[in-house]
Amino acid sequence: MAGEGTIDGVSALGLLDDEAILLDEAALALAALDNPDADLAAYRRQIALWTARLLARDAGVGAADRARALAAVLADEGGFVGDDRTYDDPANADLIRVIDRRRGLPVALAILYVALARRVGWTAEALNVPGHVLIRIGADADSVLVDPFDRGRILAAHDVRELLARMLGRDARPEPAHFAALGNCSTLVRLLSNQATRARQAGDVARALELHERMTAIAPAFSGLWWERARLEQLLGRVVDARASLSSMLETTRDPALRRRIAAALDALARSIN
Repeated sequence: MAGEGTIDGVSALGLLDDEAILLDEAALALAALDNPDADLAAYRRQIALWTARLLARDAGVGAADRARALAAVLADEGGFVGDDRTYDDPANADLIRVIDRRRGLPVALAILYVALARRVGWTAEALNVPGHVLIRIGADADSVLVDPFDRGRILAAHDVRELLARMLGRDARPEPAHFAALGNCSTLVRLLSNQATRARQAGDVARALELHERMTAIAPAFSGLWWERARLEQLLGRVVDARASLSSMLETTRDPALRRRIAAALDALARSIN
């Protein structure tokens, strides 16, 4: 079914409890906004095929064995790998294009790995590692860390230290916050944030705003997203829209200092209109 992704459909994600969001379905809906002629049914059939292949494997109950089975289906058979040659290509954060090209950013590949694992009933979650999303397969007592960007490789402790050193500097040490689980909504926001950051760096403010509109649609309770959206709207001269975004932000926080900051920004925008 071509062109199923609409902003109204994506906005419905913001009404769901986090655990009710299906990562792959949601990421496809977001990608469909930029690929209106895409046949989403074909991508769903492909995901169903990978799910069937994973189910056909005798992965056992161990997290490491399950991680290897997942990598066999997506990396070995499917050919998915991180795009380290054209890393900043926006296609790397568009799940439709990622599936077409078989390469992408860590967060986009993590969505595929996590979604596929969950479809067969395994415990899996994306992790909020700075600069490089990893995934955890299994429960805490029997879990492994996996790098979907590196063909689903299981990481040892020294691999994790090396990764953090690359992302945060040579003196970085693993901390619990580095491996906090990303909720489904937060994972989707991180996916879109990658695109928005690259658009802003390229000077495409209109595209960055479009992506922030999507982020505030799926995560209306994330206050910081409204602030950035208002800033982008102001840059484009859309002062009335910027005031509306700040008013929406005001509804998401009870922090007195932040509310004073929002009120001051609203006053400044009001003065700019008069």
